[in-house]
Amino acid sequence: MFLVFTKFTNIFQQNIIDNCNKIFYFIKMFFIRSLSSRIFQKNRNVCRTFTNSNKRFLRKISLCGLYDFDLLVIGGGSGGLACAKEASSFGKQVVVLDFVIPSEKGTTWGIGGTCVNVGCIPKKLMHQASLLGESIQEAQSYGWNISGPISFNWESLVEAVQNHIKSVNWVTRVQLRDKKIEYVNGHGVFEDAHTVIAKMKNGKERRITAKDIVIAVGGRPRYPDFPGCKEYCITSDDLFSLPTSPGNTLVIGAGYIGLECAGFLKGLGYEATVMVRSMLLRGFDRGMVDLVQAEMEDKGVKFLFGKIPVKVSKQPNGKLLVEWKGDDEIGQGEYDTVLVATGRKALSEELNPSAAGLQIHPETYKIITNFEQTNIPNIYAVGDVLHERPELTPVAIQAGKLLAGRLYNGTQEQMDYDNVATTVFSPLEYGCVGITEEEAINRYTENEIEVYHAYYKPTEFFIPQKNVKHCYLKVITLLKAPQKVLGMHFIGPQAGEVIQGYAAAIKAGLTYQHLKDTVGIHPTVSEEFTRVAITKRSGDDPTPQSCCS
Repeated sequence: MFLVFTKFTNIFQQNIIDNCNKIFYFIKMFFIRSLSSRIFQKNRNVCRTFTNSNKRFLRKISLCGLYDFDLLVIGGGSGGLACAKEASSFGKQVVVLDFVIPSEKGTTWGIGGTCVNVGCIPKKLMHQASLLGESIQEAQSYGWNISGPISFNWESLVEAVQNHIKSVNWVTRVQLRDKKIEYVNGHGVFEDAHTVIAKMKNGKERRITAKDIVIAVGGRPRYPDFPGCKEYCITSDDLFSLPTSPGNTLVIGAGYIGLECAGFLKGLGYEATVMVRSMLLRGFDRGMVDLVQAEMEDKGVKFLFGKIPVKVSKQPNGKLLVEWKGDDEIGQGEYDTVLVATGRKALSEELNPSAAGLQIHPETYKIITNFEQTNIPNIYAVGDVLHERPELTPVAIQAGKLLAGRLYNGTQEQMDYDNVATTVFSPLEYGCVGITEEEAINRYTENEIEVYHAYYKPTEFFIPQKNVKHCYLKVITLLKAPQKVLGMHFIGPQAGEVIQGYAAAIKAGLTYQHLKDTVGIHPTVSEEFTRVAITKRSGDDPTPQSCCS
């Protein structure tokens, strides 16, 4: 029998992939047709020795062909986990590699990726904390008696946020175990197109092979190159677990991460200043961005426009001195905390992509794909690591699920990256879906589009006499009937909740006529989209006279 198995082993090694199924069919038939119960009993000990020593080998081969796993996912964030769990539901053997390299301040976290640990979830919770502080003040106008001084404790908020994050980490680990997905806490680097070396924290390495590989490593904050940046500045990787209150904070960068952090820090009672190199919220509708900026300024957030940091140093009093240049002048200021939010870099370079032959964009260092397919047939990518795709958690999740369906369930559905809704959780939130007014003009010309717009007055703002001058919306349509909706933009309370439903409507072919035919729920802020009737072209005043006008 050893001679027989030696023969099969040699054949197996020579015909690495193509003949695998034929070989094991032959093995199965050999045992069924050639071995009688007497022969098998006589050689039982030999068979047991072979089977025990090769149990894991044979199990993997029978399920995955030549490889340890059907699917190896590098990255334990939302997109990678979604793909892994979907593949597992189709009966595939899956392994997930996830490892967090500590930030410059030594911050690490558990499985779940950026969104769960240092992104969407803690950001939204701290945004909510700032809104609650404002609501406490407003409550007195509604008849609530607030006795005693109102105070805020940063350490208590951080503890609550981190406890929630850890609970999500734990649930994620349980889900992987229940779905029989192997989790490896190791940093993966390519050896070749089917092989990844997992480097563990203790220095050990594990070589893992897989038929298919999905890259879902996402990105990390990018540090500008100026003295003292890495030594003294923090990023969003550190803010949500910061052990002491941030105090007077300078935010370098005016993307959505920078504005959201500055907004909730100010709402929590800290001074917040945003340093802007060129513009706020690049890529968003400029008219809406102007209103976001104006609202933040009214809330007390300061802006330094046209400034570039050149140095950060620590002073004897413990504060950070930031020096900057811009507009032919040099300035400086002292802060307790400096938060860098100048964009993110993909972690693709850390994978040793050249070993697998992967094509990486020379400027963004992101992976170039065609519907998540890289230039290597068995390697795919989802999430923030993709070149020219939205860096949004729901996008990564959807793409990961659809990819697994195409690979292992025979589906053909591709990810639709158009008309993806998003929200900036600034103090007065900004939600949008579809294209901006500027994009619409460039794509169709100003004469072929119509822009409906309106200011509005949320009912709940009246009694506490909150500022309503920045509550605004616009609907961008084609001019020709039935006026297909190209984009919808909304600034106001609960903007994300408002815009989500309209995102589904746009996917279904929403027109302005549909909006006109819809009866709104009164009094709500979302109904304003069903009432908007004034166009920019008309020049009429879009300001309402009352909440019901």
